[in-house]
Amino acid sequence: MKNPLNKQMLALLIACLFCIAGLAQAQQAQEDVSKYPTRPINCIVPFSPGGSADLALRLLSKEVEKNIGQPLVVVNRPGGGGSVGVSAVAVAKPDGYTIGQSPGGSPLFILPFLEKLPYHPTKGLRYIVQFADFTFGVVVKGDSPLNSFKDLIAHVRQNPGKITYGTNAPNSIANLVMEQVAKKEKIQLTHIPFKSSPEYQAAVLGDHILFSAGDFNHALIESGKLKPLVFFSEKSPPEYAQIPTLRDLGYDIPCPVFLGIMGPAGLPEPVVKKLEDAFTKAAREPSIAKGLREFRFNLIYRNSKDLTDYVNRNYEVFGQLLKEMGLAKQ
Repeated sequence: MKNPLNKQMLALLIACLFCIAGLAQAQQAQEDVSKYPTRPINCIVPFSPGGSADLALRLLSKEVEKNIGQPLVVVNRPGGGGSVGVSAVAVAKPDGYTIGQSPGGSPLFILPFLEKLPYHPTKGLRYIVQFADFTFGVVVKGDSPLNSFKDLIAHVRQNPGKITYGTNAPNSIANLVMEQVAKKEKIQLTHIPFKSSPEYQAAVLGDHILFSAGDFNHALIESGKLKPLVFFSEKSPPEYAQIPTLRDLGYDIPCPVFLGIMGPAGLPEPVVKKLEDAFTKAAREPSIAKGLREFRFNLIYRNSKDLTDYVNRNYEVFGQLLKEMGLAKQ
């Protein structure tokens, strides 16, 4: 006859072995985190090579490598208005070896309400640091008689239904900003979507549209071919300090389009801290800051907590806005 006590002791022994194995794995994981990083880190850029966002990260990468002791490998994953690259970050293993550039704008604050995506902007991503803002705004042709945003609004009001403008996509963040301006001012604008900023800038230069809203080529501004009337940013770039922002003109309309670093949800806090410190130190290096300004980025910094709060707040704002416009499907 079999002794039931032996079975109980065997079960207890097996449970103890599992417990010991689990503790050993946890200890090993803690050791691994403390030594992070021990191999190259992939950083996904959700845009094509050669663009300003891509160039900004490549500028930072060499300085980050000095601070963190491992190569930072830039991987371009364009598509879906930025959502393809953001998705790749969100589904990555949360070990700190796949991170990504956080673009703000449409991938975080618009597309998640319009279509089903494999990530949630506030639950599926871990925001690490912001080091710059894109310079978005309204530009007209250089020889336009319109010399201020006030002039533009007055001109649109005098020509109801006749004024066209361009952005890089329907329901883009610049499109939504201008629709909010039109609503506040009770004016009529006709939106023409283009595939890219070079296309809509060419349309302005060719007199096919009156103005564009969004990103723009700074060389065209500095050569006098295009003229900025207002910026959507939190502050005007030093090079264009005389041009106001929407906020300066009394419009409380956010345009959260920024450059930062993010990872998948679940990143260990020591990993987040090491990455935050490495990117912060790199962005504050004088040569890097100078290079970012040469790309005409606004140097606006937010640490991990502040950036997370900023994303959460804007996610709620744009969710409510899209519901009010009847566009939200999620």
